[in-house]
Amino acid sequence: MASDANRNLCLFHTLDGLQDGLSHFAGPSRAALIFALGPEDAIRVCDPQNLLRGHELKFQELYRDSDLWRREVRPLGAMRLAGHVFGVANLQLAGLISYGGRSPAVFYQMWFTEQHPDMCSIGPTERWLEHAAWLFSHDLSGDDSLCTEISGYVLRGYATHAVRDYILDEMNRTWGWDTRIRIYPVLDAVLGISKTEEEGCWPLGKLVVAEPAALERCPLAARFPASERPVLRNFKHVRKLLQAVEHSARCLVSDGTYVVGISGPRLPDLRISADFRCGYGFLKLNGKVVCSFADGNFHATSHQPNLVQVEEILIDSALAPADASDLYRVVTRLVHGAGEQKYGCTLVIDLNTEPIGIAGQKLETPLDLRQEAQLELAGALAKLDGALHIGADLRLHGFACLLDGRSITGEDRSRGARFNSALRFTAEHRRIVVVVVSVDRPFSIIQDGVEMSAQCELKPAPGFIAPPLRLEDWIAGGE
Repeated sequence: MASDANRNLCLFHTLDGLQDGLSHFAGPSRAALIFALGPEDAIRVCDPQNLLRGHELKFQELYRDSDLWRREVRPLGAMRLAGHVFGVANLQLAGLISYGGRSPAVFYQMWFTEQHPDMCSIGPTERWLEHAAWLFSHDLSGDDSLCTEISGYVLRGYATHAVRDYILDEMNRTWGWDTRIRIYPVLDAVLGISKTEEEGCWPLGKLVVAEPAALERCPLAARFPASERPVLRNFKHVRKLLQAVEHSARCLVSDGTYVVGISGPRLPDLRISADFRCGYGFLKLNGKVVCSFADGNFHATSHQPNLVQVEEILIDSALAPADASDLYRVVTRLVHGAGEQKYGCTLVIDLNTEPIGIAGQKLETPLDLRQEAQLELAGALAKLDGALHIGADLRLHGFACLLDGRSITGEDRSRGARFNSALRFTAEHRRIVVVVVSVDRPFSIIQDGVEMSAQCELKPAPGFIAPPLRLEDWIAGGE
């Protein structure tokens, strides 16, 4: 068993690598651990960035008021492998992803990270936490005097492995253990193709990988001779072939090694799909999104604007619930349309009973944005320089509007004219919300001269970890 000093050092490297790796995969992320080394030991908490604050009552109920966590143990004979970790139930806490396990080296451990609202799937992140549990158990089961930084290095670069582990687990569960598809070469091909330009354009179209037997039974629009099938790892060749399926329901189909042909109207039910969307894309398993990819890496983000602040503002406004819901749908459609077509725009959401006057192009009859055709027209008008003026009556009152105002504290010269004009305008007008969408997809939600969508900087992870606190001391507010 490791000494306290060695345990704390292993814990530091594991937490630090986990937090850093997840931050690159899913955005700024924190990590924490609750554990007990032995069956009679007290539960301890290691939460250097206060991820778990707000859940004290739940932890008290689970670990102090009950000893069920001590009694749900497999027979010792099943735990004879020192480094093996047996999983325990996910705690299902709001806003958190968790994974727990037991091993001879660590009687109980539960790892946590935050669940970002724009995640495609929590599956890869769960596999990341599972590997952290395995590494921590492995480190503590070794030589008492030995603690390297290897666990931290492994967890920093675990993104592709986490995606592969999740896909493999799901394939074994739904496809069976005899699958012939090797996941790593498929993932390498997806990333390689995504980085390959053709005549200055990024990939667009879909690639589907399925079992060879399933493809033999599946009717294809075009099938290549077995002796002339392009090799999947030849990224440049596959990238050229993708041009044949752009802007269509067709897709390239592969058995994981070769490109077999071009799909017909039906695809195998069990498949891995890569949906390339010019500069980014989505990896799917059996039609469900696993993660996204961009810049040669896999990510957790769904690449969709998170408009939760707009939704909360509308709910708290004086609008009727049905009107608030319809207005949120309108704003979402316009923002998503700008992102998908890659143009910048500004939306002024005017919650005043009578719309305020804004300099710009007025409309003789405001467009009713509840009507699909007029909402589509509003999306086209959003491409023009200036802002759309949307009233609380769900009508478009103007476009190409100019937002002006006096300079205020908090302006950011690096953000451009749209952003800073919105800050100035909302600082001088009440009951106005402005959504600014940039060409490169970031967006901002601004009210009262403040960016509501700005991310708060996380408390930096410390350069060392203090000895983990007993649960009672942590609940009492100890640092």
